[in-house]
Amino acid sequence: MRRGLAVPNFAENPADLIELGAEAERAGFDGFFLWDHIVFTDTGDGPPIADPWQVLAAVAARTSRIRLGTMITPVPRRRPWQLARQTATLDVLSGGRLILGVGIGSPAYGDFGIFHEPTGDRERAELLDEGLAILDGLWTGEPFSYSGQHYTVDRVRFRPRPVQRPRIPVWVGGVLPAARPIARAARWDGMVPIRYSPQGRLTTVSPADIADVRARFAAVRPADGADFVVWADVAADPGAAAENIRPYEEAGATWWLESCRPDEPGWWKGIQQRVAAGV
Repeated sequence: MRRGLAVPNFAENPADLIELGAEAERAGFDGFFLWDHIVFTDTGDGPPIADPWQVLAAVAARTSRIRLGTMITPVPRRRPWQLARQTATLDVLSGGRLILGVGIGSPAYGDFGIFHEPTGDRERAELLDEGLAILDGLWTGEPFSYSGQHYTVDRVRFRPRPVQRPRIPVWVGGVLPAARPIARAARWDGMVPIRYSPQGRLTTVSPADIADVRARFAAVRPADGADFVVWADVAADPGAAAENIRPYEEAGATWWLESCRPDEPGWWKGIQQRVAAGV
């Protein structure tokens, strides 16, 4: 199972995130991913935020092996054609190392409503599906047009196309136990299943959750070749983490991503220490 980091795109100085990404490759990690928020809090007074695409481009220029991407880009907040340019450019720049994590986005008010963007789950899900269809078409490098409920694209051709074939891998993030995110993910390249506690706090999914998602994939398409991603807290003891990972690997997980809780003091120092400890 591959090991990666999913780091909040929160920084007064984006150079700190760039250095962390370069250090993650040297430490042996397989992936370095950034959150993709624009405000993050419903108060409108969020943390200092860096644009993930500019940071990842700089990380790509300083690395050669590690996979890069966003966890998770809210496609409904992006213009799909602009996102197609950004992702294709980064895939070419990195030599084919980009993975695009996608979802409807959260928080609905903090990252959407403040700017009078759509906040309803259903409408954002529709925008996500249409946006992904447009990305997939523009990534082909062939003439493409689209007509949907929310978007219309006249005939156009985007070049250069991404390095990866048949496309940049797309991982869909979605909250369990809802069935729709799993069905959506099965149309693409993998899933990042998410669970919340009754108190509304993000928790790590169980090995049984991974096995269930994989089985539901297999009901509509071959599960082999798809990625099943565990979103976990940063390991306080990297050695012990290896034992925790084994049941997930047996259940079919392919990636283990360690992430932070930026509401907790010292989260930045914690992720730096985790990188320094290595895989």
